[in-house]
Amino acid sequence: MSAHTHAAHANEEVNYLNWKTGLWSWLSSTDHKRICFLYLFAIMIFFVSGGIAALLMRLELSTAGPTIPGIVKDPHTYNVLFTMHGVFMIFLFVVPGIPATLGNFLIPLMIGAKDVAFPRLNLFSFYLYVFGALCGAVAMLNPVDTGWTFYAPYSTTTDTSVSLMVFAAFILGFSSILTGLNFLVTIHQLRAPGMTWMRLPVFIWASYATAVIQTVATPVVGMTLLLVIAERVFGAGIFDPSKGGDPVLMEHLFWFYSHPVVYIMVLPAFGVVGEIIPVFSRKPLFGYKMVVLSSVAIAAVGFIVWAHHMFVAGISDFSAKFFSIVTFLVAVPTAIKVFNWVSTMYKGSISFKTPMLYAMAFVFLFMVAGTTGIYLAMLGVDVYYHDTYFVVAHFHYTIQGGAVIGLIAALHFWYPKMTGKMYNERLARIAFAMLFIGFNLTFIPQFILGMDGMPRRYYDYPPQYQAMHTLSTVGAFLNGFGYMFSLLNLLGTALFGKVKAPRNPYNSKSLEWQTASPPIHENFETTPVVTEEPYNYGTHAHA
Repeated sequence: MSAHTHAAHANEEVNYLNWKTGLWSWLSSTDHKRICFLYLFAIMIFFVSGGIAALLMRLELSTAGPTIPGIVKDPHTYNVLFTMHGVFMIFLFVVPGIPATLGNFLIPLMIGAKDVAFPRLNLFSFYLYVFGALCGAVAMLNPVDTGWTFYAPYSTTTDTSVSLMVFAAFILGFSSILTGLNFLVTIHQLRAPGMTWMRLPVFIWASYATAVIQTVATPVVGMTLLLVIAERVFGAGIFDPSKGGDPVLMEHLFWFYSHPVVYIMVLPAFGVVGEIIPVFSRKPLFGYKMVVLSSVAIAAVGFIVWAHHMFVAGISDFSAKFFSIVTFLVAVPTAIKVFNWVSTMYKGSISFKTPMLYAMAFVFLFMVAGTTGIYLAMLGVDVYYHDTYFVVAHFHYTIQGGAVIGLIAALHFWYPKMTGKMYNERLARIAFAMLFIGFNLTFIPQFILGMDGMPRRYYDYPPQYQAMHTLSTVGAFLNGFGYMFSLLNLLGTALFGKVKAPRNPYNSKSLEWQTASPPIHENFETTPVVTEEPYNYGTHAHA
């Protein structure tokens, strides 16, 4: 009550940001909206750390021979940076990126609920994430140099802190599983009256498909990581061929999880784009049911394509052909989404605000990712491109051009609802231009390097590759500055901004925009009742 009274005395509307004050009120909060910000703060620490590691690698690769000998002294140091970049970015930033932040904030609001189904479990998931993150950070004190895949037998024989790093990933997997279970129960049980399955916003469908993958696929990698620890600690001969183990089994188990995890990263971004494009096109989402079904199809097919990472690992001809064909099938539901997004924009009254710019960039960048993925699904082509910079470029167009751009788009789109303030639109557009140009300047040269036969993960290279590497490094720094300006704009406005956001600045029809900006502690004054079919990306609702 004191918090309510304090807010009233200050002539402020009571909302989830000022409902209770003090650091402990945040660290102990079970409010899904506050937990979103706890995750957001934590993952951004590792985004910056992983980004610095990437820029150091690119700086070292900008010229042939030693470039920054005082920092990257030898191949081992380069491998440490490579591992740090991969582990921090994948396990600590991108995997929890949209689900743990925007998923936490939006799912209850979009379905008309007061909170997630298990609020205390939600907070426990966050602290599991923090514990796993701290273990991963400590492991880098005796730096791991295996790469983020922890491939055996090197990961089972190196004397670096692999066991602690693998244990960190195991704990992070538990956090992901619990978050997924919480979201599944929330979507099943807490929908507002009238919110049928075919009235759910597409972001909810994307989050639902993501949660299924989190709960089904993550235990497999958890088991695999425990087996790596068992091999290192007890000498069990599971993956090490010198002890009768099979390193290819490690690859099968790892990729059975790690290809679906691509969709844990990207599917929520599909949902974000499906929300943004109709709003700024002022048109209904074209083919709502097909967009929904394509999300489910991507999640389903994603479980049976893992071995396309292993065409050169000695798998049978039948297996190689099977996994090649089903990998092509993933392109079908993805293409359906792209077709429906473009059809939604067709003849629309498009407003080129910052969220729409990021959404359109996402469509373009993911088209590049999908097209180049077809090359890697072809047996004869993949044998040549495997372990070259072509794979590096394709992977980053998928993850950074997909999941990370999707997260930045979502932060701009829902920023007024989250903070109750409006960011500086001009600065946001400048940051977008830097980010988009820098991203393409970074990775288009890497496609060329890969087609010229430049292997990935190499500390040094022959002089004929230098021009493309230098161009890529320039792009990487421009890309980094774009992210920095974008995040500083959002953070600065949140702390010092004066322009208050209206309840619904975009005239959206989905439920989260029908409550205050920022929302009250329990989201809605009264339980909303949904009475109409989806207008485009959300629902008409009447409280």
